[in-house]
Amino acid sequence: MDPGGKKGTMTPQAQNPSPRPERGHKSSKHKKRKRKNKKGDMEELKKEVVMLLLFSQLSIYPYFFSTQGHSPQKAKEILIRDGPNTLTPPPTTPEWIKFCKQLFGGFSLLLWTGAGLCFIAYGIQKYFHEDAMKDNLYLGIVLSVVVIITGCFSYYQEAKSSKIMESFKNMVPQQALVIRGGEKMQINVEDVVLGDLVEVKGGDRIPADLRLISAQGCKVDNSSLTGESEPQSRFPDFTHENPLETRNICFFSTNCVEGTARGIVIATGDDTVMGRIATLTSGLTVGKTPIAAEIEHFIHLITAVAIFLGVTFFGLSLILGYGWLEAVIFLIGIIVANVPEGLLATVTVCLTLTAKRMARKNCLVKNLEAVETLGSTSTICSDKTGTLTQNRMTVAHLWFDRTVYEADTSEDQTGRIFAKGSDTWFILARIAGLCNRADFKANQETLPVPKRATTGDASESALLKFIEQMYSPVSEMREKNPKVAEIPFNSTNKYQVQNRQRCPSTCGRAAPRLTCC
Repeated sequence: MDPGGKKGTMTPQAQNPSPRPERGHKSSKHKKRKRKNKKGDMEELKKEVVMLLLFSQLSIYPYFFSTQGHSPQKAKEILIRDGPNTLTPPPTTPEWIKFCKQLFGGFSLLLWTGAGLCFIAYGIQKYFHEDAMKDNLYLGIVLSVVVIITGCFSYYQEAKSSKIMESFKNMVPQQALVIRGGEKMQINVEDVVLGDLVEVKGGDRIPADLRLISAQGCKVDNSSLTGESEPQSRFPDFTHENPLETRNICFFSTNCVEGTARGIVIATGDDTVMGRIATLTSGLTVGKTPIAAEIEHFIHLITAVAIFLGVTFFGLSLILGYGWLEAVIFLIGIIVANVPEGLLATVTVCLTLTAKRMARKNCLVKNLEAVETLGSTSTICSDKTGTLTQNRMTVAHLWFDRTVYEADTSEDQTGRIFAKGSDTWFILARIAGLCNRADFKANQETLPVPKRATTGDASESALLKFIEQMYSPVSEMREKNPKVAEIPFNSTNKYQVQNRQRCPSTCGRAAPRLTCC
């Protein structure tokens, strides 16, 4: 905090330099308009980004300095007033437009053109000859049926995949750790409201724009927002007038890579910096897939060849003495003959069969055209934790007194029991329980320890459950030894230190390099 009386909200730009001498009346108007627009942009940014909150300003918000946070009722009222903490999704394409694109877009348009020409040719023949042959009529009907069937099938396949993908979004909702009514609780990120007291730690995703009030070794990854490749330190002090460079704000959707921090939510949803950027990018159009571009090029080529041949033979027919009616029918027949009627069905069936084979391998294809693009993919990068694994850990072995013991954390504990009477085990258990930031969620006393939900890192949660089950209630240990200071664990130091009252010495936990198979 900076108690020195700086302004509570500061604009990201310095004051405008003195203007250059005027070169003319028109130039002067242009410069005045430009300065006016720039001032308006700065005022708009001033309203949206709050960088520095002083003690005098925070005093009007009692929950800012309260360890209690919002009451559940107050948070509910704010949620109803401001809406959920989500970005407004880009406008979606109506289903009827998607269906029409499948029926009349791309290669289907060429087939519809061929079918229409067939009907025109049959109509001309029928008008002049009552007993005209119905070949063109049948061909037009066949082309129409092929387009309708393939279009409906493609729409059904993509609609089915889209619904499954939508269900995935709510399968594992993102969580945030907030303090409400003095209790820590995990809630969905959508339920975070303005003024909430939020705690983040290494590995967490920032749930909203936060103004930090305390931090311990906190670093965030802002690469997705500002392009900075190195983790950026965060602490409560105001450091820069630019809101993207000051060190006391964490931005929505960035990641905390190490340390811990506590902050006040100053913006949610579309009001966050990331929300403003998302609004600007919502108008971007999606490029065509390679197969769509190739089909479009093929359509142009076939159309040009068909029209060229049709017009050429139409002229030759007139030169050779045929009537204009026969020449027109000949023109239509040549154009229709150059339309590959079976190509659309062949492409759709091939892509669908490939999508079904991938579905048997638990790979869902949202867009059929993406199958062809996936065929040229050589490397797929994926997050491991939570994607390929469940991000749940358990204690499997212990090492103390120069011996590796098996840790049986099952409810019946039928496996090998290690030496619980050892003094080393007593010290190890105290360190694992006290030098630990994980906590059990409230109202779970009746559940078995392995099934209780926790808040905290996966490895610390595993240690918490193990000590709770094998040693003594961790909450009682922590009440008897309140925490005084802490150095959080980070990937650089590879250790965590806590100083607690009535503890024989400083409790620490390190990550030594051991070879264990």
